[in-house]
Amino acid sequence: MRIIYLLVFVALSHSVLAQISVNDYKRADSTYLFNSLVTHHQLEATWLTDSTFWYKTNGSEGIKYKLVSTSSLNKKELFRKDLLLRQYNSLFGTNKKSDSFSLKNLKVDNEANTLFFEAENYHCTYFIDKDKLEKGKAVEKKEDTYWATSKDDLDNDPVLSPDSIWMAYIKNYNVFVKNLKTKEETQLSNDGSAGDLYSAFLKWSSDSKKLATFKVRQHHKQYFYMIESSPKDQLQPKLHKREYLKPGDVVPIRRPALFSVEDKKQIHVDGSAFEHQFYAISLKWRNNSSAFTFEYNERGHQKYQVVKVDATSGKITILAEEKSKTYVEYIQNQRWDLNDGEEMIWKSERDGWFHFYLIDGNTGKIKNQITKGDFYARDIIHVDEEKREMIFSANGVKKGADPYLLQYYQIKLDGSKMKNITPEEAHHKAWFNESKTLLVDKYSKVDKAPITVLRDAKSGKKLMTIEQSDVSKLQQKGWQYPEVFTAKGRDDKTDIWGIIYRPSNFDPNKKYPILEYIYAGPGRNHVPKNFFAYEWKFSSIAELGFIVVQIDGMGTGYRSKAFADVAWKNLKDAGLPDRIKWIKEAAKKYPYMDINKVGIYGGSAGGQSSTAAVLQYPDFYKVAVSACGCHDNRMDKIWWNELWMGYPIDKSYKENSNVTMAKNLEGKLMLILGELDDNVDPSSTLQVVDALIKAGKEFEFVILPGVGHTLGGKFGERKRRDFFIKHLMGIEPPNWNK
Repeated sequence: MRIIYLLVFVALSHSVLAQISVNDYKRADSTYLFNSLVTHHQLEATWLTDSTFWYKTNGSEGIKYKLVSTSSLNKKELFRKDLLLRQYNSLFGTNKKSDSFSLKNLKVDNEANTLFFEAENYHCTYFIDKDKLEKGKAVEKKEDTYWATSKDDLDNDPVLSPDSIWMAYIKNYNVFVKNLKTKEETQLSNDGSAGDLYSAFLKWSSDSKKLATFKVRQHHKQYFYMIESSPKDQLQPKLHKREYLKPGDVVPIRRPALFSVEDKKQIHVDGSAFEHQFYAISLKWRNNSSAFTFEYNERGHQKYQVVKVDATSGKITILAEEKSKTYVEYIQNQRWDLNDGEEMIWKSERDGWFHFYLIDGNTGKIKNQITKGDFYARDIIHVDEEKREMIFSANGVKKGADPYLLQYYQIKLDGSKMKNITPEEAHHKAWFNESKTLLVDKYSKVDKAPITVLRDAKSGKKLMTIEQSDVSKLQQKGWQYPEVFTAKGRDDKTDIWGIIYRPSNFDPNKKYPILEYIYAGPGRNHVPKNFFAYEWKFSSIAELGFIVVQIDGMGTGYRSKAFADVAWKNLKDAGLPDRIKWIKEAAKKYPYMDINKVGIYGGSAGGQSSTAAVLQYPDFYKVAVSACGCHDNRMDKIWWNELWMGYPIDKSYKENSNVTMAKNLEGKLMLILGELDDNVDPSSTLQVVDALIKAGKEFEFVILPGVGHTLGGKFGERKRRDFFIKHLMGIEPPNWNK
């Protein structure tokens, strides 16, 4: 009897201890306060002159603004915050406190005497020396422009020639010029029409003798529709529509057009090679008026070209051409013209890694490869044509280190003398002065607090420490640095990198369910590399008793071409075989990670991948919560999906669709959708809902009235937490109705 009583007592005690209370949720919600416990945390820097810059910090005392003289290596307060705050409260009748006071859209004059900012919807000016605050005009509300709205090629003002003699414009879909002295009007083209017109975005040569533009064959605009069920200004629902091209839709076709104003004629340019296009953009004249260039992206993204058009003959020369049997990742392309286009630096992945190449700007011949090796060249910061050297950023140069850590380098244009000017093994963010002789360098890792220094850009030498973040108050609250963890991928060779995030009350003697936050969209990496005290995507949910992980599996970016190509026509893969292997390896090392209780969540592409995970690997991923997912790539935006899934549309689109795989559901799935999502067509989620219903599957669906593209907001976050707590912990969440 006594033994039975003891067993019952232990069971009851365990049950009581396992409850999740409203206070636990409040503690989870308070994790954003972690940020305020970090002091001396530099946020950004803005150069005023070549030798002065200002920056701001965030910490326990709120935002501070500081001014640095690089000549004297001294820093001071940019202005007295207490004086400005006193005038601010008096002027606007507010009662703002110093620790929460910051300036919106702050600009500072070069002498650091005057501040320009926005406050209470007004433009304001503060004269530091005079301690005088003035309220100016009301801030005009900017008209919202939807990102997918197509360009109106007729919506441009007439274009004045550099010599101010000619005005060029479009009339009746054709190119006209008018001599402003004689008022004589000349028609330069005759074949423009409503469906095949000349673009009004005309470009003059610098000698005012030539004009260039595109002739545009118009496309039929496509739209998708959304119903706003509960508008604030009326009882009845509203119908909204957005212009939106999807994979397979017809796109406008732009062909180069050239005109001699001097001879009053059109010069023939053979545009037949550019008919099968996704786009043609970036029309740009040489300063000497000898030619213009544009960039051509072939439909299907397997060929990308930089094209030169001779201004006299109209002859076409291909200066750079990227080809791939999978895809050319054109969103990473970079071009830097030298000496008026006589040479060009071009970023290419032709050797299996993104690198910079020096190209002859007249013939297109590669002179030499500038950067080389198993690393990823990122951005051109500056090119010194006289010294024949450049500053650029790259990741993965140091072998054995985290391959995603960004650092800055100098190199000669012949590929020699490459030097790391930010040598600390960390993730760097730099702000260079105008002459590129100095840089403000902030560096950190997820497991290393930020340090901000001033450096000499030539040698990389530290000139002064600007700020060094202090996380001691944060650690006193139990906060721990995330852990960087690596394991081999599906091929047992490739290193897969990720992080492990633990709750602040972590106890290694307990068992913790595992949650993976996923975003597997190609083109870049997604695991944080710089320090954070609070990460909105997983800090709060971890506090409820989960180990949260984030991983960059194969198919994501900033690694080799082969690493990224796993995603081609295969977005459902999402690196999941690598992720599963990684989590299993982590659980081997840390037995408190419960490998039998793994959940996954994400939004947008992460919504697609988290649903795909539970549909394809139900023995591993037991629970998924997916928000605003692009579940079928035929339903999503054209540029993103044709890049990774190809063109024309083939069976791979259907094979990768969560609609197709919905019948496979075995575990627990929650879908979250904002009814006004104008990033991913809401029908993308609703078609998965339809397929699940038709397959007789049990799932939860949360639709959010009046909400756009979202992970769920406050209500969706609560639903996600409850879902994981119930199905991974076996605990009933709080009764929110009470």
